[in-house]
Amino acid sequence: MPETPRRPESRYGNRPTMKDVAARAGVGLKTVSRVVNGEPGVTPETERRVQESIDALGFRRNDSARVLRKGRTASIGLVLEDLADPFYGPLSRAVEEVARAHGALLINGSSAEDPDREQELALALCARRVDGLVVIPAGDDHRYLEPEIKAGIATVFVDRPAGRIEADCVLSDNFGGARAGVAHLVAQGHRRIGFIGDMPRIHTAAERLRGYRAAMEDAGIPVQEAWMSLGATDPARVRRAAEQMLSGAAPVTAVFSGNNRVTVTVIRVLAERDRQTALVAFDDLELADLLQPGVTVVAQDAAALGRTAAERLFRQLDGTLLVPERIELPTRLITRGSGELPPAD
Repeated sequence: MPETPRRPESRYGNRPTMKDVAARAGVGLKTVSRVVNGEPGVTPETERRVQESIDALGFRRNDSARVLRKGRTASIGLVLEDLADPFYGPLSRAVEEVARAHGALLINGSSAEDPDREQELALALCARRVDGLVVIPAGDDHRYLEPEIKAGIATVFVDRPAGRIEADCVLSDNFGGARAGVAHLVAQGHRRIGFIGDMPRIHTAAERLRGYRAAMEDAGIPVQEAWMSLGATDPARVRRAAEQMLSGAAPVTAVFSGNNRVTVTVIRVLAERDRQTALVAFDDLELADLLQPGVTVVAQDAAALGRTAAERLFRQLDGTLLVPERIELPTRLITRGSGELPPAD
């Protein structure tokens, strides 16, 4: 049987080195280092020769040596709320892409909306000497991270701000987005508008409720307690809330749903009823444009949240950021039909 081709052997041992690459490409060691580390100052032709030598020799960068030289592990941690939530897919992917561009590995885990689990995960990642953390907070007290930040762990909070510490955070305009979504329903003639959201202790849920109230106040519409329901996003709880709002002598004629998980259940409830009810949802969701009518949404840019947070993190690591900032990204109202339905009575 044919022999397996052997990888070219280095003059300096079995593993090819930068010196081997330099000798084969006919360039200096610094030139190879620039190509390997993505640094400027190399002509395209020289870069091509170096890359061909890297491929031919099977050279792999020795990250262990780089860690010893720079005092870094070339890894970052990401603490998510729920890995199963489709909102966090694009966010996580964007963080990973930025990390890869900086030669770093991403390690992630889910807090399952449990503050104790969040703390356990974050500290476990710090114990493994990650260079930085991107955290979607489950809790409201992050003083446990102060020693880690002082020790040099770069930290950025995303989607929700940190609690009781000063730190970089990247958020969506939850208040403004909700206000615009509810104002859109008011503009269609609705006066009885329900709000179904997540647990009130969560920053995003509280801000979206605040936006709902502001839009109703702008329109001079007194809000009834029966029109608002915040709590767990499990389908049974959301279903009960929606059915109560849609029943009685004066049911709501429109619903503003506070996030994508709430929206899925609300859509199911509305589909079971003969009476048309307008709907605007915070967060876009897959196939929303294919439903009849399509679902009007207030869309966040989850990828931009993740990308911005990760870029802030690496700027911290580079020493170019000194003062923590709060960055708020805009949302976008996408009209598809459900939010444009007029009141049924």
